[in-house]
Amino acid sequence: MEYVYAAMMLHSAEKEIDEKSVGAVLKAAGVDADEARVKALVASLSSVDIGEAMSQAIAAPAAAAPAAAAGGSSDAPAAEEAPAEEEEEDDGAGFEGLGSLFG
Repeated sequence: MEYVYAAMMLHSAEKEIDEKSVGAVLKAAGVDADEARVKALVASLSSVDIGEAMSQAIAAPAAAAPAAAAGGSSDAPAAEEAPAEEEEEDDGAGFEGLGSLFG
């Protein structure tokens, strides 16, 4: 998780996300960085617009909250909740490259 946080910090500081920068952030945080993981992170993020991915990640829970509130206040059967769950899975489709980072 530290690796992703390092990339997010670099993005927030409007710095280039490369192996040297990520390694420096991790070293400053006291993390003994694995070069292979740093390289994999940088490669995974090369095709990702981090700003857009973060805004979608923030918007997804906000959109799910009203649906959860509506589902919890009615006596609707669980079958009606299934389409909402499928939509939530589709929201994560833009994070295909990021999924491997958490493994």
